[in-house]
Amino acid sequence: MTSTAPAQAGVGNDSIVRKLSTLDRYLAVWILLAMAIGLGLGRLIPGMGDALAKVEIGGISLPIAIGLLVMMYPVLAKVRYDKLDTVTGDKKLMLSSLVINWVVGPAVMFALAWIFLPDLPAYRTGLIIVGLARCIAMVIIWNDLACGDREAAAVLVALNSVFQVFAFGLLGWFYLDLLPQWLGLGDGQGLDVSVWHIALNVIVFLGIPLVAGFLTRRLGEKKLGRGRYESDFLPKIGPWALYGLLFTIVILFALQGKTITSQPVDVIRIALPLLVYFAVMFFGTFLLGKGLGLAYDRTATLAFTAAGNNFELAIAVAIATFGVTSGQALSGVVGPLIEVPVLIGLVYVALAWRKRFAADAVTAAP
Repeated sequence: MTSTAPAQAGVGNDSIVRKLSTLDRYLAVWILLAMAIGLGLGRLIPGMGDALAKVEIGGISLPIAIGLLVMMYPVLAKVRYDKLDTVTGDKKLMLSSLVINWVVGPAVMFALAWIFLPDLPAYRTGLIIVGLARCIAMVIIWNDLACGDREAAAVLVALNSVFQVFAFGLLGWFYLDLLPQWLGLGDGQGLDVSVWHIALNVIVFLGIPLVAGFLTRRLGEKKLGRGRYESDFLPKIGPWALYGLLFTIVILFALQGKTITSQPVDVIRIALPLLVYFAVMFFGTFLLGKGLGLAYDRTATLAFTAAGNNFELAIAVAIATFGVTSGQALSGVVGPLIEVPVLIGLVYVALAWRKRFAADAVTAAP
């Protein structure tokens, strides 16, 4: 995705669109086609979902892992790792991200799950699990497409990963067991997930592409120099991020195509709180970033890392704890069904707001 690099301040969205390749310009179309192809394959080819589900290592789907690694590597190879200290020094950004992701996000999903699904405990539990799994993968792509801060995205995703290892199980106990009993909502449902499984998820989906991207940047600049590395090498690997994304979407929906298409009413009921959740988290965080005085690129990064979720982990935990045919697993599967098209739509919303940020900056200038 060579054309997704942030443009210089003051450049309008029209110029951004003109620079996009055909592959990037019609990204929403390719994503919808990938979803349709995946659903069709899962529905029309008997046993395909089961066959794909069996190709796993340590509870992690190998096809999905390959797709995500291919997707994330080119973007992480673009990160300027020598600039990360400017991100870690931004206390407003770091603190806001922690609070939004690990306090606000799970609480919002818990509330929406109970409001929309009071009579469907299995689906409700599945949604709460999705809310606990903070995004560490696809958010890299959404942020890059929206011209967010790549370095900030790398730092915030790494921060989420660390907290995910230690906080996921604890928050699962709090929101699925303790809090429902405190509020008189009945007995909770346990969550059986090991710290090792979460750590393995983080290592595979973030650690491997992060190390590969860092080494590529360091060795590439040493051999070619920064100028040639960014002008010659990065454009060659850039499109593979999109290929990886589309491949992942096809596999993901092929795995659960039959389940999704055979239960449309249930899918709609699960989708409604998810739509509200993405809207609340994205727009609320975007307004917060603007109110804190963050620049557009970091505001966009903050908003996308808040709105995205780690559906790979959520689905794996739901299946391991409640079974592959459970309502909890279906909620996890519906997550990306809604998240993917919604967040690609929010990319366009963010780019439209980019002009407003630039106009405000000019107005505020002395």
